[in-house]
Amino acid sequence: MERLQKIIANSGYCSRRKAEELILSGKVEVNGVIINTLGSRASYSDTIVINGVTLKSESKEYILLYKPRGVVSSVSDEKGRKTVVDIVESKNRLYPVGRLDYDTSGLLILTNDGELTNLLIHPSHEVEKVYIVKVDEIVNPSLVKSLEKGVIIGGKKTGRARVKIKKIDKKKKSSLIELTIYEGRNHQVKKMFEAIGYKVSKLKRERFAFLTLDGLSSGEYRHLNIKEVKKLYAIAKK
Repeated sequence: MERLQKIIANSGYCSRRKAEELILSGKVEVNGVIINTLGSRASYSDTIVINGVTLKSESKEYILLYKPRGVVSSVSDEKGRKTVVDIVESKNRLYPVGRLDYDTSGLLILTNDGELTNLLIHPSHEVEKVYIVKVDEIVNPSLVKSLEKGVIIGGKKTGRARVKIKKIDKKKKSSLIELTIYEGRNHQVKKMFEAIGYKVSKLKRERFAFLTLDGLSSGEYRHLNIKEVKKLYAIAKK
């Protein structure tokens, strides 16, 4: 027996958080009985119906995408813009692990493994994320390095970070900075730089945990192998 939301997430239907919302709203039935409490348990052999549709287990799939700029990190968009699931070819219902802004490029994982998604995005697990930040002005290195000590965003101080000045181009009046963070707040990198007086003009995520974009061009993707998936689980569960 497992918690109902975990079974739903593991089936690939949605994330565990979304499954909890569906349960609380009374949209989930188990063997003909509506379940609306989060403590409920079920087995994988039970008949689970969500919004009138019987749950079917999907084979797990894990994709590493080099997200281009101008693509939305969601499964649909009310404005009709291209989404990350429009780029990848899959028979499964895949969901992005976290988000990258519309104008941000870089590494994004898509999967139907709700358990892994929940582990990777939970702030307490502190999965490492590395970004390359472009600022269209000459930055003060000591001011940028102060990001390592944390800045206040929305009344809360950011956690530990690492900063490396990659390049300062005095002729073009621009700066490239490598920023490593272990959180995943909304628009976090941009807001961190805004807190010290700089506007990010270009942003790219180069690494997520141990995964990189090596061998991929913008818009390309590859499947993760079982060894990589196990390593992600191990990192997230530390």
